[in-house]
This record gives sequence, structure tokens and C-alpha cells, in this order.
Amino acid sequence: MTAQAHLVGGWTPYHALTPKDQEVFKEALAGFVGVNYTPEEVSTQVVNGTNYRYLSKATLPGSSSSWKAIVEIYAPINGKPHITQIHRI
Repeated sequence: MTAQAHLVGGWTPYHALTPKDQEVFKEALAGFVGVNYTPEEVSTQVVNGTNYRYLSKATLPGSSSSWKAIVEIYAPINGKPHITQIHRI
């Protein structure tokens, strides 16, 4: 990992998802209903755990319309990651 990835408090530039990023997203959205979110890029911030901002495509089940959204997730050092906010952009 780069020094930038471990800069406490600083957000990384948006980048392609790693397998770990994909797993955090999948775990945090397990059981989430109503809107389908597909992550396209991610930015991370190391704090006491890790904050994630997923630039995602959002769709409603059964609809062809879509929009962009930022799905914010917090992954504690010990414990399950969870959604903190979702912003439509």
C-alpha cells in the first residue's frame, strides 16, 4: 500500500474498487432494499477504522431509469461495516 492510502484523515482520489472495497460494500448493503446500488469507483479515508465513499449507479428494481449516488460507509476496525449516508448526485 502507498503512504497516501494510510494518510490519516485524508481522502484518497477516486479509484477502481479492490476486492476488499467490493466486500465492504457488499457486507454493508446486505439486506438493503428499495434501490439497487452498483459501485463504480471508491475513495477512502483512514480514521479509527475506514470511511468509504462509493460513486455508484443507482436503479429502481423494474425501472430502466438510473442516477448517480455517493454511498458512504464506515468500516470499524472490529465490527461490521454500515451505511452512514447516501447522497443522490
